[in-house]
Amino acid sequence: QVQLVESGGGLVQPGGSLTLSCVASGFSFRVYGMSWYRQVPGKERELVATITSVGGITNYADSVKGRFTISRDNAKNTVYLQMNSLKPEDTAVYYCKAHNAIRAYWGQGTQVTVSS
Repeated sequence: QVQLVESGGGLVQPGGSLTLSCVASGFSFRVYGMSWYRQVPGKERELVATITSVGGITNYADSVKGRFTISRDNAKNTVYLQMNSLKPEDTAVYYCKAHNAIRAYWGQGTQVTVSS
C-alpha cells in the first residue's frame, strides 16, 4: 500500500523555522521525483519545491527561494522541507507528492500556521 505521511507542521512566529518531513512507503522511493506543494482555502495548490530522483536537482517557487530548502534521504525514504524566515503568507496546508512519468502519489497534508 502506497503511503506518504507528512509531519512537522505547527504554529510558528514570523521569522521562525520549521522542518517538514514526508515518509514514503509502498513504492520505490529513490526512482521518484519528490515535491512539496501548499494550499490555502479558496486557492489552487501551489508548487513550492521539487527535487529530482537522479542527481537531486532542486527547484523552488520564487516566493520561497533563499528561505526554503528541499532535500531527500533515499535510505530513509524521506523528503524534507526546511523552512526559514517564515512569513504569515507561508500559512497553508503543505503536501508532499511523489511523481514520475506515469503516476503520482500525494500525502494527506500538514498544517503550517505563521502568526504572532
